[in-house]
This record gives sequence, C-alpha cells and structure tokens, in this order.
Amino acid sequence: ADGEARVHNLWIAFDPGSVVNPAIVTAQVESAAALGTSSVLFEQIVYRDGLRQSQNFDTYPILRREHMPAVHVRIVESGAPMGGVGEPGLPGVPPAILNAVAALTGQRIRSLPVANTKLVGA
Repeated sequence: ADGEARVHNLWIAFDPGSVVNPAIVTAQVESAAALGTSSVLFEQIVYRDGLRQSQNFDTYPILRREHMPAVHVRIVESGAPMGGVGEPGLPGVPPAILNAVAALTGQRIRSLPVANTKLVGA
C-alpha cells in the first residue's frame, strides 16, 4: 500500500420518481459520482497571502480517467413525480468515500482533498 486513496467501485441506489429514460438518469448519476469523487480525492483551491494560486484548469487537480471508479447505478422507481437527476447523485459520494477510508484505515479525514493526507494501513 502506497498510502494513496483509490476508489474502485461506487454503488448508488437512486429514486428519481418516475423515469422516462433510464439511460439519461444513469448518465447523470454517473457524472455526479465523478464530481463527488474528484472533490474528495483531488480538488483544491490554494490561497497564498490572500491570492488564489490556481489560475487556470491546467494547474487545478481533478479526477482523471485512470482514477474514475466503476459506477453501479440502481434506479429505484417509486412512482413519485419526476425530480432532478443530476445534483441528487452528488451529495452522498464524499461521505461514502470518507467512511470507506475510515473503515479501511481507522483514519477519519477532517480536511479535503484526501490526496493531501498520507493514509496509514491502506
């Protein structure tokens, strides 16, 4: 173990209400999972003396393809009225990843990104 956090799989069960096109719902949830994973593992805006150091996306750390986990989406249709499908897939991803890190290493991460933390026992 090199102490680097890696996410291999994410399982997301999602109730968007009634579903017209399951492929679109799945794609939206997968992209939300990518954003959540990126925010936990890599993304960081650095300030020095009150000035933002990341001036462009070429220097901003984000999730790359080789770090993207497999996302397994289960649509649970409740028959409720249709709702949004992009944003609701995001909020559960960071705590799920951080809880997995805690379960594997015993370490509770208190600041993000995880890339700034040397994980022990991983």
